[in-house]
Amino acid sequence: MVSSQAHSLHRRPSHRKGSLPRGSTGRRPTAARGEPHPPARTPADHALHDLVALSRALFGAPDEVEILRLAMEHIAAAGPYSAEAGYLQVGGDLVPSPRNGQTHASAVGRRVRELAGQDGNVAFPGRRWGRALGLRGPAGLHGYLVVTSRSRPTEAERSLLAMLVRHTAAALSAAFAHRRQREDARELCRLREERTALQQQLISVVAELGYERAVHAVMADVAASGGGEDAVTRALHRLTGLPALVEDRFGRLRSWSGPSRPAPYPEPDPVHRDEMLYAVARQTGPVRIKNRLITLIRPHGEILGVLALVDARDEADEHTVLALELAATSLAAKLTHVRDLAEVELRLHRELTDDLLAGTDETSAYARAEAVGHDLHRTHYVVVVQWSNRTADDFFAQTVSRAASAVGMRSLLTRRADHVVLIAGDRPHTRALYEALARETGTRSGTIGVSAPCDSVDDIPRRYEEAQRALEVRRHCRERYGTSFFDELGLYRVLGPGSDYRELETFVQEWLGQLIDYDSRHHATLVETLSRYFDCGGNYDETADCLAIHRSTLRYRLQRIRDISGHDLANVEDRLNLQVATRVWKIVLGGPG
Repeated sequence: MVSSQAHSLHRRPSHRKGSLPRGSTGRRPTAARGEPHPPARTPADHALHDLVALSRALFGAPDEVEILRLAMEHIAAAGPYSAEAGYLQVGGDLVPSPRNGQTHASAVGRRVRELAGQDGNVAFPGRRWGRALGLRGPAGLHGYLVVTSRSRPTEAERSLLAMLVRHTAAALSAAFAHRRQREDARELCRLREERTALQQQLISVVAELGYERAVHAVMADVAASGGGEDAVTRALHRLTGLPALVEDRFGRLRSWSGPSRPAPYPEPDPVHRDEMLYAVARQTGPVRIKNRLITLIRPHGEILGVLALVDARDEADEHTVLALELAATSLAAKLTHVRDLAEVELRLHRELTDDLLAGTDETSAYARAEAVGHDLHRTHYVVVVQWSNRTADDFFAQTVSRAASAVGMRSLLTRRADHVVLIAGDRPHTRALYEALARETGTRSGTIGVSAPCDSVDDIPRRYEEAQRALEVRRHCRERYGTSFFDELGLYRVLGPGSDYRELETFVQEWLGQLIDYDSRHHATLVETLSRYFDCGGNYDETADCLAIHRSTLRYRLQRIRDISGHDLANVEDRLNLQVATRVWKIVLGGPG
């Protein structure tokens, strides 16, 4: 309002200087013919008539700027006066009218401000009389009129001037009141609109809180009932109307509630799975990937799985997101509890298993096994598991435990630096555990060794060595991945850890010593070539392909082997001893070096 009033002071006047508003002609009325003339008007009558007309105009003006302009233009209606300057109170400051003369403007303005709302004399060159008159109303000072006269005004002229000032001040008060009224009306309207908006927000918040309480209540019921992943996905499907699912860390389905479940469920791609988990982990809250709204089950930063909604039509709203987040929180607490119990159970199993593998007394072993719910009185097998792309840490140990449980193996479990050990209550199936682990890990690059049956606690350490031997033999075979049983190793059972190591070295030196020395001096691979030749059953083409050499190169190497070793590969005895020697060299003695 301050700015609009200040700019409005520069409006052009609507009346000529010295003219009165319409209806105030200043001429004497003429009598009709034949009628008596009315008494002639005196100058005072004319002044009063002009002031009345000016008063109507002042109260009809649209704003304070126009009121001040009218008063300054028609100051002569009150007597022999000139309006030298006018000021309006705007924002605590006196703003000069554009009609103010530039001569002595700064001095006049300074004098008016010095009066501080009071009336006072103002000196003007060539003027005998000058006065700054305050325009006051109930709300305080509205402005000033600075009036001068070439002669001293009479008492009557001063009265008329005082009347003009009062009328101007009253008009300014009315305009000010109207403006305040309009401003109050606008502010009231704004407050009403703001109140309506706040009411709508409050209604929305109440509805949101109601929905949130409902979701919390559903999830609390699930937790109180002891429901697992299936209960959570059922509740989430009921709340959102969308199919809900839980996948493990590797992308295998653990629970699905709702229609359109894929059958069979697609096998995950480990590379794409890791990329997806990384992309979701970088975001805050659920993330849309294709037709799924996904959130991670990640207490304390560790990803335990994925909770998702299938939203093919992109129907999910903020309520859907809220339900998904609360369900993920509930499931995270549940899975964390399950994992903690599993870790405690795994630790107890591991301590018992470690003692059994090292050797312990039967009485203590039976009692501890019974405490963890395992029957040691049955025939057992020691199973050693090693996966080439997996570190034998707690996470991999839990993976092996899950896979063993999935194929019905009741076992105790522990881990070593590079492998996991199970003491199983039944003979493992030839391929079941391997296939289950291949699904769990997403890769088939694993080897499993199984011992001979064990009927006594005292035999477990020796059976552990047998399982390691079976695994080691498998790792050095052409088909290095899969499961090997110690009681199916044949000759390799004799070449186990119990054999006389010095005699084995002597045997290898006798049959392969010259070839080993030649390879060492010439950085050659004749012993490895001979080993691969026997592995391929004496097939030239297959051996050459395995060694990635030409067939003629293989023939040359075999001839060099005959010449250096002095042994004939066509001789049955020589061939058998050389084959056994290469096996001992490779498996027992560790191969090259």
